[in-house]
Amino acid sequence: MSAAVFNVEVLVIGAGQAGLAAAYYLQQHGTDFVVLDERAAVGDVWAGRFDALTLFSPAWASGLPGRAWAGAAGRYPTKDEAAEYLRSYAAHFRFPIHHQQRVVRVAPRPAGGYEVATAAGRHYQARAVIVCTGAYDAPRQPAFADQLAPAVTQLHSQDYQRPEQLPGRGAVAVVGSGNSALQIAADLAATGRPVYAAYDEQTPALPNNQAMWLLLTATGLPRISRHTALGRRLQQRPDPVVSSDLRRLRRFANVTFIGRALGVEADGTRLRGQQADTPALEGVVWATGFGPGFDWLQVPVLDAQGEPRHHRGLSVAPGLAFLGLPWLNSRSSALMGGVGRDARYVVEHLLKTT
Repeated sequence: MSAAVFNVEVLVIGAGQAGLAAAYYLQQHGTDFVVLDERAAVGDVWAGRFDALTLFSPAWASGLPGRAWAGAAGRYPTKDEAAEYLRSYAAHFRFPIHHQQRVVRVAPRPAGGYEVATAAGRHYQARAVIVCTGAYDAPRQPAFADQLAPAVTQLHSQDYQRPEQLPGRGAVAVVGSGNSALQIAADLAATGRPVYAAYDEQTPALPNNQAMWLLLTATGLPRISRHTALGRRLQQRPDPVVSSDLRRLRRFANVTFIGRALGVEADGTRLRGQQADTPALEGVVWATGFGPGFDWLQVPVLDAQGEPRHHRGLSVAPGLAFLGLPWLNSRSSALMGGVGRDARYVVEHLLKTT
C-alpha cells in the first residue's frame, strides 16, 4: 500500500452524538482512538436541518455523558443550539477527529482487525471499529414517488430546510406520520399556502412537557431493553408524535388531512389518500424516514434487508460494533439523551473482547 496508513486501537466512524459518546468512554479508558467524520465540522448535520426544527426532549434530558447543556435546562433546544452543543462537547474533551473523511470501505484484515479507506484517499488500520453513522442515513420514499410529474417539486425531509425550497403558492403535500412531518407541514402552512398532510391517523400521540419527561425518567420506560418481554411489545408499537404539534397543525385552516398516502393519480400531479385525494400539487415533502445504507461495510454482519446483526450493538464479527441505531437496545438508543448508556456498554465490552 503506497499511501500512509494510520494505525489506531479503535476507529469510530461518525462524529455525531453516537460517535462523540463512544469517544468519551474510549477516552475515559485511555484507549488510542480516532474519530472519522465526512463533514467539515462537528454539528454540521444538525446545522443543516430545517430551520424550524427543535429537539423533542428538554435540554436536561438530552445531554451526552460528562457534559450538560449550557443555559436553561427546561428549554427545548433549536437545531442550531444542538449543533453548537456537539461542537462544544467535542472541543471540551479535545477528541481526535479527522474531518472530511467519508468512509468508503471497511474490510477485515487477514492478521485481525480492520482496514478502513476514505474517499479522501486515507487508509486506517484498527483493532476494533465502532460504526456511528446515525439512525440510518439512506432516505426512504414510496415507490410511487416516481410516478409524480416532473413539474412537481419533490424533497426528502433530509433536504428540506425552509418553505422557499418549494416554489409557487399552490398546494403542497407532506407525507409522513412522524414528528418531523408535523413540524415541516406546520412550517409550510404558516406561509398560507394549501398543505395536504398525508398522515396515518392511527399514529399514537403523547404530550411533550416537563411532567412527561419526569415521568419517563422515573419509570425508566425509554431504557427498557428490546430483549425483555416488555421491550419487545414496545418495539412493535409505532413511535408516538407530540400531541401539541398535532393539535397545532390541525388548527391551520389551510391544512387538510388526507390519511396515509396510497399512490399517485394518473395525471401525475395528485396524491391519493385514505380519506381524500389532493388537488394538483406543486410540491411534495417526503418525511418517510430512512433505511440502512451500509454498502461500504464489506464485513458479513448484515441481514437480507441490509440491517446490522448485533446484540446491544456488538456485531457478530469480532471487534465491530454499532451505536445510534433505532432500538439498538431501547427506545432511547437513537436519542441524544440515551445513546450514552449504549456507548458505555459497547466500549466496555469491545475493549474486553478484542
